[in-house]
Amino acid sequence: MNTARRETIKTLLNAKPFVSLHELEEMFPHVSSMTLRRDIEYFEVQGEAIKVRGGARSMKFITTSMEDAFNQRLHENIPAKDRIAEQAIKYIETGRSIFIDSGTTMMRLAVVIPDERLTITTTGPNIAIELLKKNQPIVNIVGGMLNRDNISVSGNQALRFLNDFNIDVAFITPSGTSLHNGLTSGNYTECELKKMVIEKARKVVVLMDASKLDKILPYTFCNLADIDIIITDKDLPEDITNEAIANDVEIIIA
Repeated sequence: MNTARRETIKTLLNAKPFVSLHELEEMFPHVSSMTLRRDIEYFEVQGEAIKVRGGARSMKFITTSMEDAFNQRLHENIPAKDRIAEQAIKYIETGRSIFIDSGTTMMRLAVVIPDERLTITTTGPNIAIELLKKNQPIVNIVGGMLNRDNISVSGNQALRFLNDFNIDVAFITPSGTSLHNGLTSGNYTECELKKMVIEKARKVVVLMDASKLDKILPYTFCNLADIDIIITDKDLPEDITNEAIANDVEIIIA
């Protein structure tokens, strides 16, 4: 192991969001591509990078979410979020395996979920704590890297954890929604986790208040064709409504 080389790569990862393998090959012409790939794998194990095609993405930049501070959003649109949550619990059946996304709307859902025999998996530590106030649900919390901005867990460890779970109904919330860009998130690793959940779930229920409409964040985790139900507090824009209808997505106005 060349400590000086890895210190140089670490400096690059702290300075820029993406470091390409080609860039490293030019910096270290006497080092094999295989060795440089092992260096990237080393930083992935350390939680400082994610190995991607052609190089590595820096976790320093990935974890810098573009979303508003969680605590600020927690006190916004509370009546709308409560109405959405009340509609959402109609899709919860005793004995089912449920996934609950992170976010402030999901906190309201956690409050009103009935105290019944359910297996609930969540990426939100605060949501898990709220669910523990009930006696009957089994609560699983995903392990991994904790995002300060929205109190959610994501990353490679979280993906490995979820890979072993079957999901009947997944409750998902976007940070932004538009027709062209679909449902978006401000955090890359969280986006990858949402993708996996949507692929695994039998039914996908999206909860979003009107503040998420026509708001676009960097990472798309699904399109309207990938979901089953949207629960929101106001009529959706005509283009989104038409696309939802075309894809048999049920729209519920709470």
